[in-house]
Amino acid sequence: MLVFSVVALLLVSSSWAEEDVAGLEEDSTRELSVGRLLDRANRDRTPDLDEPTLIGGDIAIKSEADRNADPCTSRGCLWQKWSDGKAYIPYYINNHYSSREQAIITRGLESFSSVSCIRFRPYQDGDVEWLSIESRSGCYSYVGRQGGGQTVSLSRQGCLYHGTVQHELLHALGFNHEQTRSDRDNHIRVHWDNIIDGMEYNFYKIDTLNQGTPYDYSSVMQYERYAFSKNNRPTMEPIPNSSVSFGQATQMSRNDIDRLNRLYKC
Repeated sequence: MLVFSVVALLLVSSSWAEEDVAGLEEDSTRELSVGRLLDRANRDRTPDLDEPTLIGGDIAIKSEADRNADPCTSRGCLWQKWSDGKAYIPYYINNHYSSREQAIITRGLESFSSVSCIRFRPYQDGDVEWLSIESRSGCYSYVGRQGGGQTVSLSRQGCLYHGTVQHELLHALGFNHEQTRSDRDNHIRVHWDNIIDGMEYNFYKIDTLNQGTPYDYSSVMQYERYAFSKNNRPTMEPIPNSSVSFGQATQMSRNDIDRLNRLYKC
């Protein structure tokens, strides 16, 4: 009986230790911006052969023809709204996540219901469109509704943070990065010479749906000053005031929420 008690105590202690380590890991990165977390998770990713090409660091595309196209303006990308004015979006969380990891994802999904007409709900038999949330190589999502089951990758190694979940879900709802907005040059100066060779396309402007909202340095979709830098020098600088803080968001901003509600006419 004594041996059993000791073994049980050791198992419980080990479990507590694992939870403590996991908690410490999240605490240590809790204040990092979403852009920094995404860069860290995706910088050295080794995708499987069946994974999509990424642009902008974490935006999945189906073909090279989609590289400079915004699906919300080129073909429409919104999820269907129902007669009650809400958009119900099915999702399926793959079973390779722990209960704690699932809770982080679920919290991100549920955060939209209190600020918009978006309602994420579990997948049901008969659903023809849904988000398949999987731990693939890095963090990424397609922009907008694609049809069928579309992957939202939230790797267990580096992607399971509240703001990161929100960021990828906003992509799935139809939003691009803030620094690719059509009016970007009025607010951000891009330092092309500092960008990693071959990565310049990540800063090309596209015909985005800005919904009449102002450029938002605090958007969870705005990358930070050194994104894709090859020499530790800034790739982006706010104008006219270069000292303005930007790309530091850890969750959706008021403008992110406003833009979402305008796009879906909530």
